[in-house]
Amino acid sequence: MAFRSFFRFSVLSFASQLTLTNAALAQAAPAPGAAVQVITVTGQSASNSASVAGFGNVPLARLPLSASVISTTQLQDAGIGSLADITRLDAGITDAYNPPGYWGQLAVRGFTLDNRYNYRRDGLPINAETVIGQANKQALEIIKGTSGLQAGTSAPGGLVNLVVKRPQRDVRQASLGWESDSTLSAAIDVGDRSEAGLRLGWRVNASATRLDPPMRNARGSRSLLAGAVELQPVAGGLLEAEFELSRQSQRSTPGFSVLGNRLPSADSIDPRTNLNNQAWSLPVVMEGRTASLRHTQALNDRIDLIAHGMTQRLRTDDRIAFPYGCSAENNFDRYCSDGSFDYYDFRSEGERRNTDALDVALQGRATLAGLQHRFKLGVLGTRTSARFGRQAYNYVGVGTIAATSVVPADPTLTDENTQRDERSTELYLQDAISFPGGLQLWAGLRHSRLQRDSVRTDGSRPTAYAQRFTTPWLALSQAVGEQGTAYLSWGEGVESEVAPNRARYTNAGQALPALKSQQVELGWKFASRPLDWRVAVFDIDRPEWRDIGGCDVNGSCTRRADGSSRHRGLEAEAEWRAGAYSLRGSVLALRARREGASSAAEDGKRPTNVPATSVKLQGAWNVAGLPGLALLAFVTHEGERIVLPDNSIATPGWTRLDLAARYTQTLGSGRKAVWRFGVDNLADERAWKESPFQFGHAYLYPLAPRSFHVSMTLGF
Repeated sequence: MAFRSFFRFSVLSFASQLTLTNAALAQAAPAPGAAVQVITVTGQSASNSASVAGFGNVPLARLPLSASVISTTQLQDAGIGSLADITRLDAGITDAYNPPGYWGQLAVRGFTLDNRYNYRRDGLPINAETVIGQANKQALEIIKGTSGLQAGTSAPGGLVNLVVKRPQRDVRQASLGWESDSTLSAAIDVGDRSEAGLRLGWRVNASATRLDPPMRNARGSRSLLAGAVELQPVAGGLLEAEFELSRQSQRSTPGFSVLGNRLPSADSIDPRTNLNNQAWSLPVVMEGRTASLRHTQALNDRIDLIAHGMTQRLRTDDRIAFPYGCSAENNFDRYCSDGSFDYYDFRSEGERRNTDALDVALQGRATLAGLQHRFKLGVLGTRTSARFGRQAYNYVGVGTIAATSVVPADPTLTDENTQRDERSTELYLQDAISFPGGLQLWAGLRHSRLQRDSVRTDGSRPTAYAQRFTTPWLALSQAVGEQGTAYLSWGEGVESEVAPNRARYTNAGQALPALKSQQVELGWKFASRPLDWRVAVFDIDRPEWRDIGGCDVNGSCTRRADGSSRHRGLEAEAEWRAGAYSLRGSVLALRARREGASSAAEDGKRPTNVPATSVKLQGAWNVAGLPGLALLAFVTHEGERIVLPDNSIATPGWTRLDLAARYTQTLGSGRKAVWRFGVDNLADERAWKESPFQFGHAYLYPLAPRSFHVSMTLGF
């Protein structure tokens, strides 16, 4: 424990030093004539752009919003194999509900992203209620803040966009990997592009993984096959097509919980324990099929016409021996004080989630009234459906956190599910107007029309409603010299819901007014060869729905808007490069509170599972004595998280150190081999990583124990 305390103190001191010396680093530069070898661990260089923002290839350093671009190479250096683990690389992104073996949820600026509405794939909406493979992804783009500019309906945290790998010249790579305990993986990435005739390009990615993580009873498998082709059938035209097939089968890992009124010590819990360890426990199986077709046609040298369509088909078998509540103490939001809990056999098999989207847009540049405009005008149509059968959710006995209990199975289908359909049409216009002196006005407007329908699997509780709304966005930016940008932005986002069609609601089945969140952000960015940095202050106000009344008998409560969640914060990020060194840090200081709630018990409370502080550091060093060798370090610190809505219990903050090395070996005929080695959680720190209050229940997930990973990528 003494070592851990010293380690935590040292890391936080280092983080403070990094923040305090950013101004000094701005003056640092390589000596004249010195060779500059840059290792960008997660960088946000001035040349990066975020396509999902909708303003073309404008560098991030000039965009009047907060965004990050993380390449898959950077994920490989950090040993990250799942979307959930990107929380290690950016202070603004934290865990929301990430049980191993299940799909992950992320929070941005303290708001949980909605897996149905806050994810994009090459700019088109997808359903992220599945495991998202990384083998055919080029990069991840994260937009932070209200997303009404890019989405009709979505949670206000931001958007995650998956950028798919496209054909390139002479791609020939194969890789092998090992992770503790005995996870093995293999992948291949091949492709080419011709410069003659139709300029045909192609690319194929395939990967297979045998999953054997440190958690017990969690073995499984994962596979992916993807292909992309492109050609230029006419002058100025580009036709692109791609597909992806993926599958994962693995037992999921449920969380621990509060024991009565006591937070269990993380030191007393074995993080390898899987409470889903019954002999009858079945894996969660997630399969995905996705394909898209995009045609870009240059109408002239300034304007392009883009038609982009995509279809996604997901199938899931969701099964688990699920710990939930304590009937012995009549407490159903936590476990019993003696460490026992109620076990349920949950099964929902054959779930199907379908998404189809078509976007048609004009994008380009124009001169009007002597001013330069960078614009995008388009229409996006989306159709989604969710089809489920009846499900099992049956009490089967009592378990304990020691994971030694044996209970019988009961797969009887006893509960109804809900079928959903949605159609939406979004008209949007974005424009960036350049004025003399480096001043720019940015504006966006999105008008959405949606129709939503739902019904239970037995035909009961039908609902149907239609809504229309418009979400504006405005920003003003000023170039400060050749390297700086100051900006002020304001925007709205919207969320839509219907009151549950149950007898206890006075407004059962009625559409609730669309609730509009708002964000104001003030920021400053600076980009140069030795140093990039940005700082932003933001204020997000999101209205909240709440059940008002007793809700214990028919007609006793009403679901309506009641106050808001207000998240105000300071976000800072810096990356310094000098010679063989690279250092990057990001910090988020967040004040999140419930405001204006009619219940005094809720008003002024902090949200659950949202750290007030987050610090992420990454460093790299190219070892001069051994060309090709790079040593890397990753530090993650997060502050305390609230566990229960009444704020009576919170988890302590924690700090984790990961180390890695990368060696690039030059072989004959220009081929290269890249070797990677890493150790995660070097100090084997024990802590509660996150505390999601999910399904009306408090859960606790521990930090993963110390683990190792090794991989080799060979060009051939």
